[in-house]
Parts: sequence; C-alpha cells; structure tokens
Amino acid sequence: MLTRSIVRIVGACTRHAWVVIALALVLAVTSGIYTARYFAIDANIDDLMSPRLDWRKREIAYHTEFPQSLQSILVVVDGPTPEFAAAAARALAENLAKRNDLFRSVAEQGGGAFFRRNGLLYAPTDSLENMTGALSRANPIIGALKADPSLRGLVQALSFALMGVQQQEIPLDAMAHTLDMAAAPIETIAAGQPATFSWKQMLQGGKVEPAQLRHFVTAIPYLNSSELEPAAKAVAAIRAAVAELKLDQTYHARVRITGPAVISDEELASANEGVVLNGVLTGVIIIAILWLALRSWRLVFTACVTLAVGLVITAAIGLLMFGALNPISIAFAVLFLGLGADFAIQFTVRYRAARHLKGDVSAALVETVDRVGAPLTLAAGAAAAGFLSFLPTPYAGLAELGTIAGVGMVIAYAVSLTLLPALLWIIHPPAEPHALRLPALAPVDAWLKRHRYWIIGVTAAVSLIGLPALTRLDFDFDPLHLRPETSESVATVRELAKDPNAAVNAAQVLASSPQEAAATAKRIAGLPEVAQTRTLDSFVPDDQDRKLPLIQRAATALRAALDRAQKQAPSEAENIAALRGGAAQLRDAAGDQKGPGADAARRLANDLAKLADADQAQRAAVEATFRAPLLPDLAELRDGLAAERVTRANLPKELVENWVSPNGINRVEIAPKGDSHDDATLRRFAHAVLAAAPNATGQAISTFEWADAIIWSFEVAAAVALVSIAFLLWIVLRRFGDVLLTLIPLIVAAAVTLEICALSGFPLNYANIIALPVLLGVGVAFKIYYILAWRRGQTDFLQSALTRAVFFSALLTATAFGSLWLSAHPGTSSMGKLLALALACTLVSAVLFQPALMGEPRKKAEPNPATTA
Repeated sequence: MLTRSIVRIVGACTRHAWVVIALALVLAVTSGIYTARYFAIDANIDDLMSPRLDWRKREIAYHTEFPQSLQSILVVVDGPTPEFAAAAARALAENLAKRNDLFRSVAEQGGGAFFRRNGLLYAPTDSLENMTGALSRANPIIGALKADPSLRGLVQALSFALMGVQQQEIPLDAMAHTLDMAAAPIETIAAGQPATFSWKQMLQGGKVEPAQLRHFVTAIPYLNSSELEPAAKAVAAIRAAVAELKLDQTYHARVRITGPAVISDEELASANEGVVLNGVLTGVIIIAILWLALRSWRLVFTACVTLAVGLVITAAIGLLMFGALNPISIAFAVLFLGLGADFAIQFTVRYRAARHLKGDVSAALVETVDRVGAPLTLAAGAAAAGFLSFLPTPYAGLAELGTIAGVGMVIAYAVSLTLLPALLWIIHPPAEPHALRLPALAPVDAWLKRHRYWIIGVTAAVSLIGLPALTRLDFDFDPLHLRPETSESVATVRELAKDPNAAVNAAQVLASSPQEAAATAKRIAGLPEVAQTRTLDSFVPDDQDRKLPLIQRAATALRAALDRAQKQAPSEAENIAALRGGAAQLRDAAGDQKGPGADAARRLANDLAKLADADQAQRAAVEATFRAPLLPDLAELRDGLAAERVTRANLPKELVENWVSPNGINRVEIAPKGDSHDDATLRRFAHAVLAAAPNATGQAISTFEWADAIIWSFEVAAAVALVSIAFLLWIVLRRFGDVLLTLIPLIVAAAVTLEICALSGFPLNYANIIALPVLLGVGVAFKIYYILAWRRGQTDFLQSALTRAVFFSALLTATAFGSLWLSAHPGTSSMGKLLALALACTLVSAVLFQPALMGEPRKKAEPNPATTA
C-alpha cells in the first residue's frame, strides 16, 4: 500500500511537473529571502543547556542579578614597573570612559580616586608601619625629589641617603640593592636600549608583587545582538584607544583583551574563518562526486537543485521555529547535505539502473519508485526518529539540532519523491547504455560468502575486545578547550587561570544579606581547595584604628616635603657638576671597603662619571627614566596620606554594583587554589565548594555540571533512539530477527567508533559529540537499504547498484563532514574528525559486516533492474 501510494504521488508530480517545479521555486525563493533577512546565531554557550536544570537555574539567577558577568570585556594591562602598569591602565580607563556611546560603564579594578586615596589602608598593619616609618625617615630625600626632579635633584637625594652611611646610621651593604637599581637604567641607556625604573620597587627592597605589574580595566559594552559579532565595535574602540595613547611606547605596556563578550565574538570569527573558501571547495568536490555517481550533468543538475531547495526550506523552518541557530544546530546544513544527498543519490542511481533496462523515462521512474519508495520512507523515518531522540533531554542545543535535522529529513524525503522526479521528467536524461553492476567485484562477493562466519567472528571479537577501552574514553567539556589556542582572548584567560587574584574559574554564591555572605565566605575559606574568598566586605580594610594613625603621622611628617615648590630647572653645567659630585661621594663612601655595598657604590660612581661625560641626549634620557615614575608616585603618596576611614557605606558605587545587585543580593566569590585550567584541580575545587555550598554556581561549577548533563543526555537519547527506531523497524519488517539484523551493525559501528576514540586519546566534547546522532541517522539509513534488498532476495551486494549508491552517498557525506575538519575553529574541526570516523565505521559495517550477518536471503530474488542492471 505504501509503495502504491508513493508511485501515485510520483506519477502526479511527473504529470504536473512544471507546477511542482514552480511551487518548489516559490518556496525556495521565499525561504531564501526569509533566511537571509532573519539569519542569526546565538553564540551564548550557556543557552545550549535547558534552563530547567537545578544548576542552570542557579546560573541564570546569578546572571540575572549580575548581568555584567556575561557582557563584560576585560582589558589586561601588563607593565614593566608598578608605576607604568598603573599609569597605562588609568590612561586607558579614562579614555574609554568618555565613550558612553559604546560602554555602559568602564572601571579600573583597584584603581580610581578611591583606591588612590585609601590604598595604604589595604596593606598589612606591620608592613604599613614599616612603610610609613621609612617614608618619614626619608623626608629630606622626598623633599629634594619633590623640589628638584632633575639629575641635580636625584644626586642630591642620593647625597642625603649617603649621609646616613657616613653617620653610621645604616651600613653601606644595606644600600647595595638600591644603588644597583639606580645603576641599571643608566647602563641600559648607555647601551642604546630603552630603560625603566620603579621607585616603588626600590622602596620595597627591590621586590615587586606580580599583581603590581598587572592591572585590569573592566568595560561593559552595549551589545548589538543583531550583529554576528556583538562586541566588535567596543573591541575596535579599545584597540584604537590603545594605539592613540601609544601605551606600548609611553609605558612599555602590553594590552590584551578578553572576557565573555570577546571570547564569544572570537569564537564566531574563528568558525567563519575560511568558510567561503571551504564552502566553494566542498561544493566543487560534491559536484564531482555526483558526476562520478550519476555520469550525467543533467542528473547532477537535478540532484543539486533538489538538495538546494530542500536545504534552504529547512533553514527557513529552523529559523522560524527557534529564531536563531546555536553553535551546534548550525550543523544541520551538513546533516542535510549528508542524508539529503543520500536520498537523491539512492533515487537517481536506481533510476539509472531502471532506465538501462526499461529505456522509457516514465517506466524507469515507476520502477525506481517501486524499488526505493519503501526504503527511503523507512530510512527517513528512522533518521528523523534518531535525531528527535534528543527532545526529551536537557541538552537544548542538540535538541534544537535534532528538531531541525528531523524536519530536514522529512523535507529531504519529500523533495526526493516530488521535485526530483519532476525535474527528471522535464530534463529527460539520456538513456543508460551500460549496466551499473560491477562484475569485477563478483570474486569479492564470493569470498565474503565463503568466509561470512570468519567476518562475523572477527568483527565481534574486535568489538568485544575493545569494550574495556571505553572506560578510558575522555569527555572534555571545558568550553575553552574548543576555542582557538592562538586567540588572544583565550590565551589570556588560560594565563589568568593560574592567578587566583584574577578569579577566572571562580565559583559564585548568592547570599540574601551581608551577614549571610560573610558567614559563607568564612566557612568556605577554610577548604584546602580554596585559595581565597571575597565579598564586598573584603574591600573594607581591617585594623583601621591602628592604620589610620600611622598614616596620619606620616602625613604630618611629610607635609612640608610634599608641599615644596619646584626649583628652577638646572642648566646642563649644573647637572654635570652634580653628577661628578655624586660620583665622588660614592667613591668616598666605598673607600677601600669590600662587600656588596662598596661594589654597588663604585659601580654607580662609574656610571655617574660616564653620564657626566656623555652627550646631552643621553643625560636627558636618564633623567626622563627616573622622573617619569617619580611624579605620579609623589602624587599617589600625597593622595594616599589623605586616607579616610572606609566602610561599606562609602565604597565606590561601581565597586558596590559588582558585588551587590540592585535587589540587594550579595555575591561571594570563591577562587580555586592552584592552576584552575587543570581539569583535575578544577573538578576537586567544584566538588568541595558544592559540598559546602550546594547553591554555588560559576564557571568552575558549570563546566562539570555540563559534562554530567551531556553524558546523561546521550544515555537517554541513545535509549530513546534505539527503542523508537526498533519500533519503527518492527512496524515495517514484522520480524524481530530482521530488526536485530538492522540494529546490530549499527550498534557495532557506534561501539567501534567510540573504542577508536578511547584508544587514540581523541576526546569527546560538546561539539563533536553530535557525531553520534549523525551515526544513527546515516547508519540506520544504510542498514535499512540492505535489509530491505535482502528481504527481496537480493545478494551479491558489492557488485550491486545499491552498494554503488551507498558508496557515493558515503563519499559525498564524508566530503561534507570533511569541510568541518578544515575549520579554524577547534570545536568544529573536532566535529568533522569524529563525523568522518563515525561515517567510515558505518560504511564498513553496512557494506561488509551486515551482508555477512544476514547470509543467504530467505526467498529467491525477484526481478529487479536495480540489481541486475
């Protein structure tokens, strides 16, 4: 009944061929216009998982309260000295803050007027006491530098320091590092190289914390979701500001841009890189394969038109259903080309075989439909069932792909049995003078029959022996691993993952009150897997009752020095005289002493003497090197000595908004200890935090919740697909044994595919794992073709037109998948690799293992032009 109905439909399409073609053309043009106008990609990976999951609800709640966590751009500014790093970040932040057309807000983390004024309060009390004491004792030096930041003033400050040595208040060895630090830039400039100097580093005994050399600027841009790269304009503005300010030349700064918005844009950019060239090459190869399979440009034309019409209609329906595609569902085009081409090739190859015997186009079409109508119907239904098996799972991204691909199978089936026959009727391909069978493969068919039990045994043994390897199958669901390593944003995040202060893979806990946040932070801070916890209260300095008096005493001691007016700039002669005088003082201090202090004094004395004899340009360069960090340091010192008591109430608004939402929800940030880019470290951290705070969320938590959800989704989808496909096969085949003969080769192909992945160390990820539903779709189609042909009594499959169609169909599908392999995007490339592997296993299973498993048919073969031609 099914076959007769399909024959009648095809007959109607050929009788009204021009009407069918016109309707298809109208649908294609309409769909194309709709697709071009409304095409969009939602690159937010978080949306690939169902919002109904508990951990997703926590994640969504966090992003709702703190939307900047998804929209931010993080600018990382590294400088050779603390002064240059801070100055470069400050200059960039001030420049970007003026662009309120592009940015909602711009903030320098740990910077701005508030932290410049109150920064000293964040130092440990003991360190602050030592620091303020040293500053008070350095009153003459600071005054000299403030009044005369020239070479003359620098030498005068050195003279004040040497007075302490002469008066035996400090040993000369204690000044060794200071003197060496002063000598280094003079020598570097003398060698013709650019030099830097840090007064802060000198004050800290030559030590500098890595955090002092790295500053962060956070920008929240206005994102245009209608654009393919929503943050592109904001990123371009940042790069333009960096170039305009000449941060690399002025401050020797290295500026990198990262953050969720940038990573998302770069991911789309890498996915689109080379897509046009790859698409053209793939199209050329597909046309070449179609010609090899069909040997007629008319037939190639009909197949290409059928595929194009089906693809554009499927794309429009997909956009109509979901509004925007996601990074996974966009692969529907590859799936459609693979299976849509399979339907077209099966039909046209069978048509060629029938045409060879029948001669007449009409009779050949009827015979073709009689032979392929039922197999195509069952294959389309089974493939759609396999794709739709993801609908009941929480993996929304793959469920979307499954839905579009499932609908695509229906459309591919429909155009193959309506538009394709109509086109064949109109273009009237030439007669087929030669049979399509390949008698040269008859000996191979005979060998396979004689050794079918060996083939079954070896296949079963290989499959079973490899099963233990599945325990080593690697599931890598860290989104960063699927992004280009050469990408600046990704490389920067990976580097920041090793820095607990950056909190790249931090966990987040929402608390309803400051008290609850403080209690949560205190409880979790004691975990061995946790480096530190922070809340808004972390920005309220402790021990202020002791710190403020220390700062106030230093302010009183240094007020006169910092208020000194600058002297008139010295002449060249005065600078030279000062340099020579300084050299003499250093030699006198060193005398005939031994030790690091005396050696450093002689070194600096020689450098000052040489500088006095050098040209004016060299002396100007040395003065600029010492002066550039000095002036901002003195200004920062003045600001810092005006510190006031800090409370939650007077913290900066932009800081508070980052830790307390408008709804009064407080955020607790939990940083992992160790390299958070290491999977094992991050997993231990995530489990420990969840055990202590089950309501935790954040990147560290989401990464492993993702993995668990994806694995569970595939377990459910695999069960649903097998049951639904088995049920569909049972309805048509009505024999449990025949159902097994169809499913066992499919299961074997899937098992061998995963075993090869495990043994080769090829990890599954959230992108390439779609190869498994593709394996179901393509695999079950191939198996159905063979089982139905076998039930008709067909044998000698290798030399048949069926295997010819299957081979070229697989070759064309492999080409479509291979285009993904060439992608610059690691996730897409890995998808192409696994798809190609799955297809190879499916083809071998269908062509070699399934015929051996089926054996001799139960009934004698019926006359079939598709097998005899």
